[in-house]
Amino acid sequence: MAQIPNLDNAPLNLAALREQSQKDLLSILKSVRGKKCLVIDPKLAGTLSLIVQTSLLKEYGAELRILSSDPLQTECPKIVYLVRSQLSFMKFIASQIRNDESKGLQREYFLYFIPRRIVACEKECLIDGDTSSIWHVAKAIHRLEFAFGVIPNVRAKGVASTKAAELLNNMQQEDPVNMDDMGIPEINTVILLDREVDMVTPMCSQLTYEGLLDEMLQINNGSVEVDASIMGTQQDGKKVKVPLNSSDKLYKEIRDLNFEVVVQVLRQKATSIQQDYAEVKSTNTQSVSELKDFVRRLHSLPEIARHVHLAQHLQSFTGKPSFHARLDIEQTILEVQNFEICFEYIEEMIHKQEPIENVLRLLVLLSLTNSGLPKKNFDYLRREMLHSYGFEHMNLLYNLEKAGLFKKQESRSNWIGITRALQLIVDVNDTASPSDISYIFSGYAPLSIRLVQHAVRSGWRSIEELLKLLPGPHLDLKRGGLTIDSSLEVHPGSGAQQSIDRVGHRSLVLVVFIGGVTFAEIAALRFLSAQEGMGYDFLVATTKVVNGNTILKPIIASSKAGMM
Repeated sequence: MAQIPNLDNAPLNLAALREQSQKDLLSILKSVRGKKCLVIDPKLAGTLSLIVQTSLLKEYGAELRILSSDPLQTECPKIVYLVRSQLSFMKFIASQIRNDESKGLQREYFLYFIPRRIVACEKECLIDGDTSSIWHVAKAIHRLEFAFGVIPNVRAKGVASTKAAELLNNMQQEDPVNMDDMGIPEINTVILLDREVDMVTPMCSQLTYEGLLDEMLQINNGSVEVDASIMGTQQDGKKVKVPLNSSDKLYKEIRDLNFEVVVQVLRQKATSIQQDYAEVKSTNTQSVSELKDFVRRLHSLPEIARHVHLAQHLQSFTGKPSFHARLDIEQTILEVQNFEICFEYIEEMIHKQEPIENVLRLLVLLSLTNSGLPKKNFDYLRREMLHSYGFEHMNLLYNLEKAGLFKKQESRSNWIGITRALQLIVDVNDTASPSDISYIFSGYAPLSIRLVQHAVRSGWRSIEELLKLLPGPHLDLKRGGLTIDSSLEVHPGSGAQQSIDRVGHRSLVLVVFIGGVTFAEIAALRFLSAQEGMGYDFLVATTKVVNGNTILKPIIASSKAGMM
């Protein structure tokens, strides 16, 4: 199982929540006496590894198995299923029980759902409008409130987010948190954002180290799985899991940096240790404390080697002229310059039959920034896509159009006005010492994070008209009868500053992304929080971590299934 992340320096005591989740799981295991087999669905394996180690499960008499369509291989008399409530998993479980019965096995079966509330098999929210997960988002925030107090300021943008905010309010009325016992709430503001509000950002290529790792290798529950050869070991065909979380001090230092800077940092660290080693080897004048310091630095060598190997692998992609050509086209699309060049670039990709996800990301980006494509261009690219990739993708193009991701142009685009009003396009002169979040994409500041910046400073009031240009309604609530100022912009000597000093911590803002968040956006929030004069820390919650490919792949897969 993956290394459990260290939460000691988190702005909120999340370790207590993790311990509670661990207790909840162990109480289930304790309630089933004797030897038992814990069977979990594949998607939960990574999540479980962030809560409890396998060794602890063994202490409670539990073997661990991953649910599949195959018969269950175990000698345990009791089977505990821990799964998401999806139809496919119900079929697997029924099949395994029938198989046991056919063999005359006498077993007891226990079924637990995550989330506990039964939901029909989930579909893509963008395509089918399935919003069943919204209840769980509101419930999760309400659970936080029982631990840390009622959040006084709620801001939401998007259909799902405003619905979640309303549900949260209803939950407080039906199952209230006792505010008298809680004191000052630890979370000052919650900002809920639909992914649909900003679909541009995930379609762009991420350029931070963590973002690139996710783009190229896909980070799952704080680790990547790579060929052993990438990590410098001669084990052909074998896969190794590389943990990536804040327990790795070097990773914590470099994950949010632009990849070009990461390469320089790793080179400097490796060179420095090399020089120290040469000095120790050539002279005998070092003091004990100097030698101790050198040995301490040597302990960081495995971390450096690990990230050098990963960075070297990433460079095999980022060093290609095609990678830089794509970045140039993305920037041209974002700046809404030279439509013809962008159109021809995508046309060439289609004719070369480049990976369909790569083509669709640019196609969606071009459509979103232009409020659709002119009918002639739309029909042409649609036809070329079907000729190059096959008519089985007809349903895919229909679904993308239905979701508003690739459509015909019916009105003038608001994108230029939005980019100017929110300063989304910014020249980046120094990626090593950036002064703005636009370094994340080398010149583009994520729309979603600019919205967060405005929301924490003065609520939605200052950008009321601009919000109307973006998908979905918006909402600004004050709750709980508290009088904490909803504006978090801090001025020296102001009342806001004094309230922060009284509690001993900066104000805490919970940003919830419904529909997913990219690692690049998380990096942007960390960057903002680290800026001098900022009066708040950010805590990020999301339904999933995404990038352009992981958003599009399920749509592609479900579209293929729909054609069968």
